[in-house]
Amino acid sequence: MNRLQAYKFQLKTTPGLESRMRQFSGSCRFVWNKALALQQECYQADGTRIRYNDLAGLLVEWKKAPDTNFLVDVHSQILQQTLKDLEKAWVNFFQKRADRPRFKKKGKKNSFRFPQGFKLDQANSRIYLPKLGWIRYRNSRQVEGNPKQVTVSKELDRWYISVQTEREVDTPKHSATSDIGIDMGIENFAVLSNGTMIPPVQALKDYSGKLARIQRKLSRKKKGSSNWKKTKTLVSKTHQKIGRSRQDFLHKTSTYLSKNHALIFVEDLQVKNMSASAKGTVDQPGKNVKAKAGLNRSILDQGWFEFRRQLEYKQNWRGGMVVSVPPMYTSQQCPECFSISAGNRRTQSRFQCISCGYENLADLVGAINIRRAGHARLACGEMAQSGRSMNQEPAEVSQLAFS
Repeated sequence: MNRLQAYKFQLKTTPGLESRMRQFSGSCRFVWNKALALQQECYQADGTRIRYNDLAGLLVEWKKAPDTNFLVDVHSQILQQTLKDLEKAWVNFFQKRADRPRFKKKGKKNSFRFPQGFKLDQANSRIYLPKLGWIRYRNSRQVEGNPKQVTVSKELDRWYISVQTEREVDTPKHSATSDIGIDMGIENFAVLSNGTMIPPVQALKDYSGKLARIQRKLSRKKKGSSNWKKTKTLVSKTHQKIGRSRQDFLHKTSTYLSKNHALIFVEDLQVKNMSASAKGTVDQPGKNVKAKAGLNRSILDQGWFEFRRQLEYKQNWRGGMVVSVPPMYTSQQCPECFSISAGNRRTQSRFQCISCGYENLADLVGAINIRRAGHARLACGEMAQSGRSMNQEPAEVSQLAFS
């Protein structure tokens, strides 16, 4: 089995090196915005779009032009990778997998990618990047496989490298034999069909008070001043803590479930639709907008989509399987007499069948029904396709067990 895996490390940089890397990421942002503007102008003019090969030819002309000859100082391949990313963004948009490509702003998502020409020296904890030279990094784990590409990115005031590798591994066989159904929720992050309840972390909610205080301080500062920049950095660091707290919880939980269950059944939830705004339009304003906004915030704070993505690739690596089932009626069907009625779940927390009187926790009933529906799909030969590779890990995985 071919496995793609990424290893992320923090770089040990100097002020001069950071200046060069900011120049590289800024040039990539400039090329993205310039190419996107040309594509939009061409599309509005005659309905056509400039393809990658044509943009790559224009890139050579931009390097020769007096006002854009600064692009010569940047490695050509990272600029070409930027154009390839733009082409992929348009493909995803036309296939309705993503929104329309947008212009990039300075200071957000600074990154660039080397597809070749780099050298990794693990023995001395350093990496060679074209036009940047040898750079030391904090070597926290051994890189396995053949390095295919390196992505350099900035998070706040630190720079990182992500080395993507490829290697052949034996087809795994899962050590466990059990299966489980999972009902995702907000009061409980997940309820398993065996009765186990996993409480949520709610990282955004935990930091909401601190974040609000810092944002109020930021609003009182003069924009662009030194104090404004310092306070803005505090806001960014708080958001970073929220994201890392959520990722840590999701990795620990998904690793725990993947290690202990060979077959996992989940609901095929459409998170984007579930978290859509209820404000409506000017002519038809929505109802209970504030309550729906709070619900949307809680849904997005759980990280359901990321949790399922992690479960899929971890199960694939261990030889297990994740099966998604339609969520219809999983909370309304009785697991004893199989009758379906909206009256079976009169409250959010309790389930009571109006036909046979069966009573239990509503989320547990949902997990049991998800497990049963998953077995039915397997018996009928139906499998849900996620549309993405389950062999790939785009970020470093925490191997801590769930506790």
